[in-house]
Amino acid sequence: MSIVATKSTETRSDVLEPAESLLLDAVQPDEDIVFPPGDLYSDEPPLESSLHLQQLLLLLKCLDWLWKDRTDYFAAGNLTVYYSPNQKKSEDFRGPDFFVVLGAEKRPRKSWVIWEENGQYPHVIIELLSDSTAKTDRGFKKTLYANVFRTLDYFWFDPASYEFKGFHLVDGQYEELPPNELGHLWSQQLGLFLGIHAETLRFFTADGVLVPTPEESAEAERQRNERLVAKLRELGVDPESLDNPT
Repeated sequence: MSIVATKSTETRSDVLEPAESLLLDAVQPDEDIVFPPGDLYSDEPPLESSLHLQQLLLLLKCLDWLWKDRTDYFAAGNLTVYYSPNQKKSEDFRGPDFFVVLGAEKRPRKSWVIWEENGQYPHVIIELLSDSTAKTDRGFKKTLYANVFRTLDYFWFDPASYEFKGFHLVDGQYEELPPNELGHLWSQQLGLFLGIHAETLRFFTADGVLVPTPEESAEAERQRNERLVAKLRELGVDPESLDNPT
C-alpha cells in the first residue's frame, strides 16, 4: 500500500499518527481540476537551530564543489517537494532537509514539482533529526520515502547527538546500511561515503578521502605552495626567480 501525506500546512513540530498517514493507494484526478503553474514556491518552515542550518549548508557546499563541472543533478535543502496526483499545491507535499535528484537540469528552482520534472523523485534524501522531528523522520517519512518517493538512499543525522543511520531501498523495503571500518555509510546513488568528521556529517570519496569545502580546498593549496617554497629554499633555489626567469 502506498502511503501519502495530505495536509495544507507543515511545521517542523508536526508528528502524524499512523492512522493519519495511511490513506488511499491512488487518487483519481477530478476533470474540473485547474492545474497550478509548475513554478510553485517552496513552503518550508525554518530549520530547528543554527546547527541544522550550518550542517545543511555544509552538505550543499561540499557536493556542489565536488560536482562543480557537472550539470546533470539538482541538490537542495529545506525545499518543498510537491507530489500530488491531482497536481495540487495544497496537498501531498514534503520538505526534505537535503535531497539530490540525478539526471536533472542543474538550475535554480523555487520548489521541486514532480509533475513538472518528468515524474522524478529524489534519489537521495538526508533528514537532520531534532527533538520535534525525530519521530516523524524515523517513522512516517521513512515509510513515505520508501513507498511513495521510492528514494533509493535515505539517511538521517542528528547534529546534536550525532545519531547517524542510512538505508538503501531493496525490493521496496529499506535495508539498513552497514558501516565500514571508519563508521562511514556508502551511498550507491552518489558514489560517495557519508560519515561524521569534526562533529559534522561529511562526504568522503570511495577511497575514504574527505570531500573538502571550497575554503578547505583553497587552504590545502596554500599549504602545498608553502611547502614547495620551503623545499626550494632548502635546495638553494629562489622561488621568485622561477616566476621571473632571466
